[in-house]
Amino acid sequence: MATKTSEDAAAGTTAAQHDDETAQGVETAAQDTAGKAETEGATVAEGTEEAAEGTLAEETVDGPADGLEDDTADAKAPSGVGQGAGAVVSAALGLVSLSGGWIGTVAGARQQLIGQLRTSSTAGVATQIKAVYGDSWHTTALWAGFFALLALITGVVVLARPAFGAPGRPQAPWIKSVAWAGVSLGVIGLLLAVLKYSDALLALPSAS
Repeated sequence: MATKTSEDAAAGTTAAQHDDETAQGVETAAQDTAGKAETEGATVAEGTEEAAEGTLAEETVDGPADGLEDDTADAKAPSGVGQGAGAVVSAALGLVSLSGGWIGTVAGARQQLIGQLRTSSTAGVATQIKAVYGDSWHTTALWAGFFALLALITGVVVLARPAFGAPGRPQAPWIKSVAWAGVSLGVIGLLLAVLKYSDALLALPSAS
């Protein structure tokens, strides 16, 4: 009976030791799992923090710099306002050159008055016609040619301006159209002025 009791006690002790070893193994495994989880969490956190810092650095370096460069490029790039104004001025001068303008009319009237004052009443008809009407007509033609030449030069300058400006910025189509109109009117006005001054167009009537 005593022997059986000793065997039972020994068996219980062995079972208790086995249970303790099992518990220690479970605890060790739990600790290892927790340690790995903490290590992985710390690694993920560090990676996330580094990625965030890298993104912030890229935005800080690239973003404002790119924006500043774009603003500087836009500030340096021509707006086209001056070219548009030059094209309109060229077209207006071309229109004025067709008639000589107000200045040409006044200058012609002044030259006519001078011819009347300088020509005596006893002068011949041909002389009176030339002094009173011919010189006035030539003066008007000169002013018309002057405005035509200005229109032609202004239009050519506007059309040639993009070649000396910022590359990659084409000229607006309406500026080209108006400038070409000014050049065309200038050429026509200059041709008419030459024809009028040389008496090839609307020549003075003959006195004979």
